[in-house]
Amino acid sequence: MDDTPGSGQDFPVIARFEVRRRSYLAPDGAPLRALPSFASDLDLLLALYRGMVLTRTFDLKAVALQRTGRLGTYAVSLGQEAVSIGVASAMREADVLLPSYRDNAALLWRGVKMEEILLYWGGDERGNCSSGPPHDFPFCVPVGSQAPHAAGVAYAFRLRKEPRVAVCLFGDGATSKGDVWEAMNFAGVWKLPLVFVANNNQWAISVPLKLQTASATLAQKAIAAGFAGEQVDGNDVLAVRAAAEEAIAAARAGGGPRLIEAVTYRLGDHTTADDAARYRPPEEVQARWKEEPITRLRSYLVSRKAWGKSQEEQLAAECQERVEAAVERYLATGPRAPQTMFDHLYAELPAVYA
Repeated sequence: MDDTPGSGQDFPVIARFEVRRRSYLAPDGAPLRALPSFASDLDLLLALYRGMVLTRTFDLKAVALQRTGRLGTYAVSLGQEAVSIGVASAMREADVLLPSYRDNAALLWRGVKMEEILLYWGGDERGNCSSGPPHDFPFCVPVGSQAPHAAGVAYAFRLRKEPRVAVCLFGDGATSKGDVWEAMNFAGVWKLPLVFVANNNQWAISVPLKLQTASATLAQKAIAAGFAGEQVDGNDVLAVRAAAEEAIAAARAGGGPRLIEAVTYRLGDHTTADDAARYRPPEEVQARWKEEPITRLRSYLVSRKAWGKSQEEQLAAECQERVEAAVERYLATGPRAPQTMFDHLYAELPAVYA
């Protein structure tokens, strides 16, 4: 009998997998289905909205600072604010955040001051001595290298039997890196309290998603590591928060890791050192503006009569005032003496540097 593959021989199916996509609000803010329970708390929804608006205001000012030579290379989160805000808002203070270089919104939500973020991107290491939780990790610029760190943090929680969770954010390009796969594999084997969040903004600098992977989703990459992956509408802050809340709770309860793929779109350049117009048509970007997260949540709040024009104007003024005040504090910070570069490099300064 010919039992070679393709011969028509029936073989048993030993495993089946599926990936679900979570969404609650349509691009126009209309509910698509019953909303998660926390959505009944209008104060929370308003806080999520304010967090996204503040982030966008801050990002725009940071770009202006870079363009005028007062800040180094900067990565905006334009159009992706819902991912960082949704994830950070689901965390406890004792949990540990391991961000990428595009997660300013998460840092701001967790108490980092705007002037501290500006100091960092201005080339001043004092920006890493932030006002956020001291156990959170600083920005990670090398793509994907924070994932093994996250696995180590989560393993420490498991070893110490601490009810804490590590939350690791990275972009879609990072899922093509060995660092991320090794971290997911380790997390799956040891059932670590770790939530991976892939911010799928469709572009790894100038490389589109279709040239990064043949997978139908990024979420399914968790399956080979032995745990669940879920895709969410990354422009829907309710979907992101609900998925993160559920994944973090499961990890805290001993359910092991999860991967959340938040599908969004990078409306701006990769960084201020990039010109995205060189590799993607403006028509594509313009179409994606119709899906962005801030307008979506605002439309829902307006439909609930929880938001209006006067409140929007007041919020815009407040955010602008806060950002400008932070910029003034940043610009007023004097430069460090050159020799301070050695402060944390040697136990004793070698004579050649004295």
